[in-house]
Amino acid sequence: EAGSETDADVVEAMRRAVARIERWGILTDVVQTTWNGLSLASILGVIAVGLAITFGLMKVINMAHGELMLIGAYATYLVQAGFKSSLPASAFAMYPIVAIPVAFVTAAVLGVILEHLIVRHLYGRPLDTLLATFGVSLGLQQLARHTFGAQNVDIASPGWLTGGWQIITGVVLPYNRLYILALSVACIVGTYAVLLRSGAGLRIRAVTQNRQMSACLGIATRKVDRWTFAFGSGLAGVGGCALSQLGNVGPDLGQTYIIDAFMVVVLGGVGKLAGVVCGAFMIGGGNKILEGMTSSPVAGKVLVLVAL
Repeated sequence: EAGSETDADVVEAMRRAVARIERWGILTDVVQTTWNGLSLASILGVIAVGLAITFGLMKVINMAHGELMLIGAYATYLVQAGFKSSLPASAFAMYPIVAIPVAFVTAAVLGVILEHLIVRHLYGRPLDTLLATFGVSLGLQQLARHTFGAQNVDIASPGWLTGGWQIITGVVLPYNRLYILALSVACIVGTYAVLLRSGAGLRIRAVTQNRQMSACLGIATRKVDRWTFAFGSGLAGVGGCALSQLGNVGPDLGQTYIIDAFMVVVLGGVGKLAGVVCGAFMIGGGNKILEGMTSSPVAGKVLVLVAL
C-alpha cells in the first residue's frame, strides 16, 4: 500500500494509477447506465407505439393492450416450436424474423374481433372501454393459463441473439437488446410512414379530427376504426415478440409493462409519435438513472411516478 512505500515517485505513480482506475470506473458506470436507460426506452417504445394508436388517436383506453402483447409472445413461442419440430436445425436462427409478421397478424386478428364485438359499441365512452377491456385482459390471461399452463414457457434465443458486443472494457451490450432497439426504431418509423405518408394514414387522421365531415366526404369511418384498431393491436403483438427474447413468457407478461406504456403515451402527448419517443426516453432513462442514484429499483420507480 501507499502508506508503507517510502519512494515518492512510486507513491505518485500509484496515486495516478488509482485515479485512472476510478475515472474508468465512473466512465463505465455512465456508459452502462446510459445503455440501460436506452434499452428500457426501446422496450417501452415498441410497446407504447401500438398503444399510441388505440389510445392516442382513437381515444380508446385499451387495458387489454398488454394481453395483445402476450398473444404476440405466445405466437413467437409457437413459431419457435414449429421450427424445432418441422425444420432442420440450421433454420432455427431465422425463427425470430419469421415470428414478427406472425405475431403482428395474430394480434391484429384478435384486435379486429375485439373491436367488432366490444369496442365499437363504446366509442366516445373512454371509461366504459377501460372497464370492458380490463375484463377482456383478465379473460385472455386465464385463457393463456388454460392453454399453455400457469408456468412460464421457455423461448430460446438463436446464436446471433446470444452474447454481446463489448464496446469498452467493462461494458457489454447484449445482442438481444440491440435487436429490440432496432425493432423499436423500425416500428416507430413504420408507424410514422403509415400515418403521415400514406392514403390510409390520411383517412385515419381525417376521421380522428372530424368524424362527421369525413363521413360526409365518403370515408367509411367504421372500416377506418376497425383497421386502425387492428394496426395498433398488431404493433402490440410485435412488442410481445420482441419481449420474448428477454426471458421466459408467462400469463402475466403484459401486466409488467402496460402501466409504463400508458405513462409514455400520456407524458409524450396523446396522439403524437414524436412524443412517444421522447416519453419513452424520459421514463426509461429517468428510471435507470434514479435506480443508480438510489441503489433501489423501487425507489427509482417511485421517484419517476412523483416526477410524472
